[in-house]
Amino acid sequence: MKNFAEKRKKTKIELERAVEPLPPRQMDILEIARLDGRVAVDSLARRFAVTAQTIRKDLNDLCEREVLARVHGGAVLPSSTVNLTYRSRRQIATGAKARIARVAAELVPENASVILNIGTTTEQVAHALARHRGLMVITNNLNVATILSQAPGVELVVAGGMVRKSDGGIVGEAAIDLIRQFKVDYAVIGASAIDAEGTLLDFDYREVRVAQAIVEQARRKILVADATKFDRRAPVRIGRIDDIDFFVTDTQPPSPIRDLCAAADVELVVAGEEPCEPGAPV
Repeated sequence: MKNFAEKRKKTKIELERAVEPLPPRQMDILEIARLDGRVAVDSLARRFAVTAQTIRKDLNDLCEREVLARVHGGAVLPSSTVNLTYRSRRQIATGAKARIARVAAELVPENASVILNIGTTTEQVAHALARHRGLMVITNNLNVATILSQAPGVELVVAGGMVRKSDGGIVGEAAIDLIRQFKVDYAVIGASAIDAEGTLLDFDYREVRVAQAIVEQARRKILVADATKFDRRAPVRIGRIDDIDFFVTDTQPPSPIRDLCAAADVELVVAGEEPCEPGAPV
C-alpha cells in the first residue's frame, strides 16, 4: 500500500511538471544553449549573479524536462538527429510560437476551410483560430481537436488512424485517406527543421506522409516555424520552401532562406515582438 501511494505521488508530481512553464532564468539558459550549443555552470553563475549550486539545479531541471543534456561542467542541447519529447518542445520558444500563431491566424479569413497538422506551433494557431467564425478545420492532431472542440464558430473534422501516445498525433493511411477527401482553402503546417537549401524536414516518416498530403490538398499553404528550426537537423524531407505560400516566423531567417523566399514568391512574415501569452485569446 505504501509503494502504491509513493508511486501515485510521483506520478502526480510528473504531471504537474509536464504543464509547469519554465522560470525566466531557465528560459534564458535554454536560449543561450540554443545559440551557443552548450552552457557552462561557471559562466552562467557569473552572468546571472547566482551561485554555481543554483545553476546546477537549473540545469538538472532542464535535463529532467529533456530539453538539455548534462555534460561535465555544464549542459548541451540534445542530439539534433533525435527529436525532443513533445512536452519538452512545448517549453521552447513559447512566446515566439504565440506571436507566430497570432499572425498566422490573421492570414486565415473567416468562413474558410483549413487543415492543421501535428506540432506545438500549430496548437498555438488553433488557440488563435478559436474565435474565428464559419471555419471548417480538419486536423490529425488530437491536441488541436481538444482546443477547438468547444469553439462555437468552428466545424471540426478529426482524421482517423493510429494515435501516437507521445504527442496525440494521428498518422497512417487512414489519416491520409481522409485528408485526400478535402480540398481546403488553407493548410497550416509546422516542420522540425529547415536547412539552408530551403528543405523542410521532420523526424517521423509517417508524420511526413500526412504533412505532404495536407500540402497537396490545400490551395494556400502557411508554414509556421520559430527561429530554433534553422539550427536543427532532421532526416525526413517534407518538401521545400517554394511549396509554401506564406512563411511565418519570429525573426528574420538566414539570408539563404530569405533569398529562396524572394525567388519563389513566398511571402515572408516576421511576427512582431509585442507581448503575447501562449494560448491567449487574439
